[in-house]
Amino acid sequence: MKPIKLPVAELKPALTGLGKVHHGRTTLAILNQIKIERTHDGWIALTCTDLDRWITLRLEHPDEGCPSSLLLPFDQLSQIVKSCGKSECIEVAASADHNLIRFPLGDTLGESKVPRLSPDEFPPTPRLKCDAIPLSSSLRESLLEAMECASEDSTRLVLNGTLIDAQDSKANYVVATDGRHLYSANSFTLPLKESVIIPTHKFLEWKEFATDGEWQMRVGTEHLQLSSRRWRFISKTIEGTYPNWRAPIPKPDEAVTVITFDPTKLETLIKLIQRMPCHEDRFQTLGLEWKGGQLMLLGKDNHQEPWLRVPVPDIQGQGPDMTVFLDRRYLVKGLGFELNTLSLINPESPIRLHQGGKQLIIMPVRSNDSDPAQSPHSTTAVSTTAKAPPQPTSTTDQPTPKQAMQTQPHPTNQPTEKPEPKSPLEAALLQVEGIKAGYRETLNHLTRIGDSIRAAMREQKASEKEIQGVRQTLRSLQSVRI
Repeated sequence: MKPIKLPVAELKPALTGLGKVHHGRTTLAILNQIKIERTHDGWIALTCTDLDRWITLRLEHPDEGCPSSLLLPFDQLSQIVKSCGKSECIEVAASADHNLIRFPLGDTLGESKVPRLSPDEFPPTPRLKCDAIPLSSSLRESLLEAMECASEDSTRLVLNGTLIDAQDSKANYVVATDGRHLYSANSFTLPLKESVIIPTHKFLEWKEFATDGEWQMRVGTEHLQLSSRRWRFISKTIEGTYPNWRAPIPKPDEAVTVITFDPTKLETLIKLIQRMPCHEDRFQTLGLEWKGGQLMLLGKDNHQEPWLRVPVPDIQGQGPDMTVFLDRRYLVKGLGFELNTLSLINPESPIRLHQGGKQLIIMPVRSNDSDPAQSPHSTTAVSTTAKAPPQPTSTTDQPTPKQAMQTQPHPTNQPTEKPEPKSPLEAALLQVEGIKAGYRETLNHLTRIGDSIRAAMREQKASEKEIQGVRQTLRSLQSVRI
């Protein structure tokens, strides 16, 4: 075959993107390979996969030559490319028993030989024949923001992605939650018949892909594709029913205190929040005290110290005095999304940070004061006030965001009070809730076991395919006569 030319200037960022799905710990040799192919039109495409996701890049300029393809070890190709200059070019070619990588070496070409694997052994890339759906820049921005709020808990798979809610065909929502904060944005109109969950992946947040022209989406029965001008990302979809995400969102008319930050001073406010002292690492508690028309940030270095109050300039607000506590990381995240309006109901209710059609719902936390007299408020337990909705049917038995977004209690040094004796009915109800929790935990364990079995089956199929290829090679060698 005629060698395929690969400009190093394009190959270096290409390997960075393809490396988002490649990892060297796999036991399947074929997954350590990168597929390089030249199409009938001369376009060069590079593909990498982990069996659940496929990433493909098309190089900027076509190359002359007949259609061909070959496999090269990802790590070996990366090592050679690192030693080359951006203005240089490498060549790859296939021969009968090995593949070649030629690279500039002074005034000549160096050559590296690698064992030849048949391109047919590479896992085929799924082809989605459905129509492509263009994604506007505002929708793409909302998707990326939502992915920052999705759960990373492997036991709650349905929350490990971003939901495009298509229940209302004229007003689609982008939603993500991890149980402690929830992001939603509207209103988008896409030609979707059913809602879809886009799996969160580090490639989608990669700057090179995010800025590579308009995104398009294709949704199949088992796979989903997001593509830009030159990149294509294909992933298996997340199965299951997304919980009722609207349940924990407070109604706008319930807010009694509304504070608006100057949109041009959000970056300054973020830096101020990040410099505030923090007396514990788990929740990074920050207080917001609205009193006498002035907003104060509350923080301290340890539990025994009094709260340090720092005024927030350039704000407008109205409503009764109130003090709430929250995880400062979520507040910084929301301000980074340019959400500059804060709506409060009471210290125990979810905090709503919003602007236009976007909002971030943040669950409050306890102040965790050892001395209640030092506390801006003496709340000892925080919980949402709305009733929890019925759980939707789900194959993974996921909790609703309302159930998941419960206030995270801090360890406290306050003296414990003697619990009141419970009636027999209350005791029986507690037993029922305990049994239900045990069943849910068992189902979660079964789900994880099922995922492990499916992964093992995929590896077994790939291994059988490799073994079959070796057997065919042995048969062909046995038929050779000297």
